Amino acid sequence: MERTSVALRAQDPISQAGVASQLRSRPEVSMTEWGEGEPPPPVDVAVVVVDTVDETVLRMLRNIQRTSPSRTVLVTTDIDEQKLVSAAECGVAGVVRRSEATPEHLVQVIGTVARGEGHLPSDLLGRLLEEVGRLQGQVLGPRGLHFTGLASREVDVLRLVAEGYDTADIATKLAYSERTIKNVLHSVMTRLQLRNRSHAVAYAMRQGLI
Repeated sequence: MERTSVALRAQDPISQAGVASQLRSRPEVSMTEWGEGEPPPPVDVAVVVVDTVDETVLRMLRNIQRTSPSRTVLVTTDIDEQKLVSAAECGVAGVVRRSEATPEHLVQVIGTVARGEGHLPSDLLGRLLEEVGRLQGQVLGPRGLHFTGLASREVDVLRLVAEGYDTADIATKLAYSERTIKNVLHSVMTRLQLRNRSHAVAYAMRQGLI
């Protein structure tokens, strides 16, 4: 069995000792610990155990994201969708509530994250999707923006490109200059690192925008 290398860091010594004893007994993982002020060791998964996601914790998570190739599992007592978004921005790939952190479940989540996947408690996932919808509808949408990174005007242009119209036709249909259409397409391809118009259309189709 190939073991997943894990580094453990908890905010208090009791949690550190308790989780460490759980993980050391598991054949699926090989565990090390790291202390405050030390850089996280280069392992597959960093497990961080906290009470709540505050600014101190976010700084720790950002440091892991910046200095280590590890993916991060966060074990926490208190988390809501706002704190979840903040943790995700700091590279957290898996979240486990402390009340649900049995050795079996924690090792399962560690394995999931080590494979490049993610894990969230089901109720948090539902609330997160609601939050994403709210942000799209109330914040991004009125500004012509999308989570996909494409603005409404960019989607309109790509939809017409997909229908076979050339630059002049698109400019006429959308009441823009040809230069504006070219600039829109160039901006999309540069920002999203797309090779050409066809690649940009394929991207928009994969995102379900056209």
